[in-house]
Amino acid sequence: MLTIHAADLLLPGGRGAPVPGGAVAVRGSLIAAVGPYEAVAAAHPQARVRRWPGVLTPGLCNPHGPELLERAYHPDPREADELGTEPLTGDALAALEMTDARWGASARRGAQRMLAHGTVAVAGELRRGAVRDAVTRVGLGCEERFSQPQGLPSLDPFAGRPVTEAFPLPLGPEGADADFAVFDVPVGGDPCAALREHGARTCVATVLGGRLVYRRR
Repeated sequence: MLTIHAADLLLPGGRGAPVPGGAVAVRGSLIAAVGPYEAVAAAHPQARVRRWPGVLTPGLCNPHGPELLERAYHPDPREADELGTEPLTGDALAALEMTDARWGASARRGAQRMLAHGTVAVAGELRRGAVRDAVTRVGLGCEERFSQPQGLPSLDPFAGRPVTEAFPLPLGPEGADADFAVFDVPVGGDPCAALREHGARTCVATVLGGRLVYRRR
């Protein structure tokens, strides 16, 4: 089944220019075409079409993989009354009895929160086996990082750095992995400035390996 994902603006990453009314066609786990919606739709007239508001970009890479997944605890919703809903670090983390099973469950919830921010990969070495297994099952990629990222760890890969640094790879070419996200931000003016101002919390859809793994309701 071939699916076309269309948005108000496509920001392909790399040296590609923004494409108003852009689209990505996906066949299986791979990209079949990238470009203006009219051209993509004409080349694939039988495709199913999903339309999204805002800016379609390459999937994001969060540079703080170990900090967010191995040095923070993401509470289970059933623990919200006791622990709250935000990641726990420092003394709050030290007060918990963390087993491998608990680390794995925390990492799974953390990875799901990352998907909801348009993230398709994390950077940094993950040393806990339970965490690596959880991240692999969710489908996030793991990238090497060559220097310590600046700023505080955040679920928002746009925070504290140029927007384009959050894109590990540009969209395409045909046959590349279908990893991308869509953010409901204004498309007039500078799209990078809009993404930086409004942040990755505006994510409305994340596609990982051709699968719609997050959709804001």
